[in-house]
Amino acid sequence: MTGGTRPERGGTTRELILRTAERMFAERGVYAVSNRQISEAAGQGNSAAVGYHFGTKADLVRAIARGHADEIERLRGMLVLEAFGSAEIRDWVRCLVLPITRHLAELGSPTWWARFGAQVSTDPALHRIAVEESLDSPSLRLLLEGMNRCLPDLPPDVRMQRWAMGRHLTVHLCAEREREIAEGAADPSSWDDLADDLVDAIAGLWHAPVSRRPS
Repeated sequence: MTGGTRPERGGTTRELILRTAERMFAERGVYAVSNRQISEAAGQGNSAAVGYHFGTKADLVRAIARGHADEIERLRGMLVLEAFGSAEIRDWVRCLVLPITRHLAELGSPTWWARFGAQVSTDPALHRIAVEESLDSPSLRLLLEGMNRCLPDLPPDVRMQRWAMGRHLTVHLCAEREREIAEGAADPSSWDDLADDLVDAIAGLWHAPVSRRPS
């Protein structure tokens, strides 16, 4: 019986460290928080608990990202199936935005995932980890293909810039809404409203004229 309880305890400790790290990274920034501080905040008597369960800080960031990946993939997969074959850019933008806002709504309140994502997005090395975690996503590849088919004449460099603009809008406005909800300045049910606003803005961004001359 004793042998059967150890994995369960280890799993519980691991999840507690993950949740604590996500919150602390979201509120303070990844590099402002040490593994020792995370261990102490998670109530672990061993200050090396984070290293024991996850390894380096980069490994911990990767584990947090993976902890949300399956649900995002499930939500995005359903939306991509709905949009399949559509020539309307708005349908594909919904596939980009709604998995994030719906996941945040499902997590309840308070959440820290959006602010964690915003912190990670500002650091090139950590952002690369988040990108690597999304490369194996079948639904994301279909989403990219669908959006590219909608605007085949958009120059490749402009396309990349607009992808980056849409990503930044989504990441940082979701982080701001999450902060407002945590502070009581916004209603937890307002994720759908933010999603509509983001889809409107990003679809308009993709349809915007290209003013600069080709290089």
